Amino acid sequence: QLQIAEFGGGLVQPGESLRLACAVSGAYLVDYTIIWVRQAPGKEREVVSCMRVMDESTFYSESVKGRFTISADIAKNTMYLQMTGLKSEDAGDYVCTANCCDYVCSSQANEFDYWGQGSQVSVSS
Repeated sequence: QLQIAEFGGGLVQPGESLRLACAVSGAYLVDYTIIWVRQAPGKEREVVSCMRVMDESTFYSESVKGRFTISADIAKNTMYLQMTGLKSEDAGDYVCTANCCDYVCSSQANEFDYWGQGSQVSVSS
């Protein structure tokens, strides 16, 4: 019964910031690994960032490391992805996904059991 609702996408100019929210219901956030996957035209699906909530282990792709920060608000059962210094290559549909138990965060993650509706991030001058 886990459900995911996403918020925070939009259109920004290069260098600006956005914060994406991933609200989980029907389950405890601490039991899941949350993975943000980006889909863009002409590109393969890419794991941008993730967190295994129970131990707060995280992963960031090399292209976003130092600019994006993933965090968990346990009380609100919500994950956040703070994106700063946005570039045109960051654009795409950011989909919040979830896997149970002790799923490992890495660039090779290829299993996504639960999906949000996605948040469109556009970067244009």
